[in-house]
Formats: sequence, structure tokens, C-alpha cells
Amino acid sequence: MGDEAEETVDGSVLGPLTQESTPSLVARRVREAIATGEFAPGSQVSEAALAARLGVSRGPLREGLQRLTAEGLLIGIRNRGLFVIEMTPENVIDMYIAREAVERAAAACVHARGPATTGRGLLRVCARMAEADAAGEAAAVSAADIAFHETLVAAAASPRLTRMHEILLTETRMCIQALESTYADGAERVEEHTTIARSFVDADPARTDRLLVDHMRDAVRRLTGSPDRRRD
Repeated sequence: MGDEAEETVDGSVLGPLTQESTPSLVARRVREAIATGEFAPGSQVSEAALAARLGVSRGPLREGLQRLTAEGLLIGIRNRGLFVIEMTPENVIDMYIAREAVERAAAACVHARGPATTGRGLLRVCARMAEADAAGEAAAVSAADIAFHETLVAAAASPRLTRMHEILLTETRMCIQALESTYADGAERVEEHTTIARSFVDADPARTDRLLVDHMRDAVRRLTGSPDRRRD
């Protein structure tokens, strides 16, 4: 994923920009605010208020918000304005269809390039996830979960897969933020990710592919409360 957003003193990611104001910086800050729930699903994004909070003019702000609209994170409603998408069960299922396609493609690339190094890196992320779970730090478990999938896709060395995955992980973080009570407990998440990581260390592409499909199916079930019907 790109550069991480800098938090302000009060924990918000929507403080004044300290670098040159550009649409990409605006998009990155607002994308992070959406991912963390600072802008809740379904909430309206006020251009005037946001321009004041970010300390930018309307021109770059609108360009940045247009990028997020193109990514599908914001939707424009005529005569009403821009709104954050809502992660309905249908949107969750569709998002995981796309995530599955991207991550399976990335995994195939990793296996073709030599998977052992990536597998060991993924196991290190799993170790951080396990430590966070043991400490009862749910947010850190989720952060490690996201880092695991970022590491996997980055290892494919495909800029296009990485760009697509960045948007999908923003939506994933929205899901986890809004629906964490229905998501897997920490121990299950550690076990699932560790098993996937070991399939890379063992250079077993068929097993990696099967595990990723199961992982995405389980996530849909946990987040929506129903099975992924496209596989029934």
C-alpha cells in the first residue's frame, strides 16, 4: 500500500496537510479516514468542511474526491452530494470476489518467482498477529491481518495488482471496523494465516490456492452471517 497517513494529535487522519497539497494526498487521507471509520459507511462528505479540515482549496479537494469516487469508495447522489459507500452483504460478497481474484493471482506469481522468502515473511507477520492476540489487542490483530495480505500481494511485484488490492483492503478495513463482532476471533485468524504462510514455505501452490479460496469464503460467512452463495 502507499505511504501511510499521518495521524494528528487527536488521533484524526484529517488534520491540515503538512506537505504540498495535491489530489493524491487528499485521496490518501480521506481513504484512510474511510477505512478507519472516521467517515462512517453511508455518511455524507461535506466538501466545505473537509477543505477546512485538510487546509486545501476546493480544486485539489474535488480532484482527490473524484479519485475515491472512481475507486468506488464514494458515491455521488444527484442534488445531495457525496456519500461513503455502505458495506451491505451484497457489497461484501462482491468485494471478496475481487479480493479472491487478486490474491490468487498474486499467490500464483509468488510461487512462480520462488515462494520460500515470501512464506517466511508472512510467518513473521503471523507471529506479530499471535503476540497481539495474546495481549488482547484486537486492533493490532486486525492491523497484522491487513499487513499479511499486503505483504502477499506486494511480493507478486505487480503494480496493477497492488493498486487494485489497495482499494479492496480499504473496503475490508471498513468491514472489519463496522462488523468486528461477527468476525473471527484472534486465535482462528492466527491459525488461518499461519497455514497459508506455511503453504508458501512448502512451495505448494495448489494448497495455497485452496486455502485462499476457503479463507475468503469464511470471511464472507463471518461478515455477513451467511455463506458465499456463488459457490453453492
